[in-house]
Amino acid sequence: MSESNLLGDYVRARRELVAPEQVGIPVSGVRRVPGLRREEVAMLAGISADYYLRLEQGRDRNPSAQVLESLARVLRLDDDATAYLLRLGAGKPRRRRRRPRKETVPPGVAQLVTMLPLPAYVEGRYFDVLAANALATALSPRLAAGANRLRDVFLDPAEQALYPDWENAAAGMVAGFRESVGTDTDDPRFIELVGELSLASPLFSRLWARHDVEACEGAAKHIDHPQVGGLRLNRERLGVGGTTGQTLVVHHPDPGTDSADKLALLASAVSDFNEAPVGSRGHPWQRGVKDTAKNHMT
Repeated sequence: MSESNLLGDYVRARRELVAPEQVGIPVSGVRRVPGLRREEVAMLAGISADYYLRLEQGRDRNPSAQVLESLARVLRLDDDATAYLLRLGAGKPRRRRRRPRKETVPPGVAQLVTMLPLPAYVEGRYFDVLAANALATALSPRLAAGANRLRDVFLDPAEQALYPDWENAAAGMVAGFRESVGTDTDDPRFIELVGELSLASPLFSRLWARHDVEACEGAAKHIDHPQVGGLRLNRERLGVGGTTGQTLVVHHPDPGTDSADKLALLASAVSDFNEAPVGSRGHPWQRGVKDTAKNHMT
């Protein structure tokens, strides 16, 4: 990724993912490049091949919205990816590299997280966990303040084991991360995190090179919890007012389902753990779940 040519990097990565057959171009013989050729993109978008080349090489940084929308159509971008392309084309003023800024959760939101009866945590712009309640940590020990969701999903086998299809979950997380960061790629936190994961995880490196973009929205999540078993939880994401990119994430089951019963069991174990004498405490998502399940059966 080149910080100075985000637009060119993006359209090049996306054209390599579009098969000629998808846009009605017949294929004969061996093609030397994956996806579409530059001249094919230019032809389908109604612009000159030379102009498209300048865009991809970063020699023309002021394309019109009409040109960008034509490219989005040829590259088969959805609404989120098209909006991202338009933001890249708008450019941004050059700024001096900033020092890392610590993200702080508003006190009222931090208090709300602890009081919610559902797994909840606050996620920063770079997917750092900034605050979490006990039930969220019982759902995954990695959901605790100081952790990073991207790092754990790509580098921690225990976190990967929670997701029956963790590679798809990881792909969605990378696409959401790119959308969250947008064009603000000179932030030291972003540079550090992408650099670390690119070196440590071949999967992250491969997914990052695709330039997928997807808005982080509510969705159903399947989790294979080591103590209570399979859970299907709805994930809601709510923006935290007065912050830059912080999100309150809450997981909740459909009422009356097996997942609701299992989450209630997990919540009961957390409650028992918190009420037990300090010296007798174990991990609420391990010993506490087993003890609570035993009590429910008697």
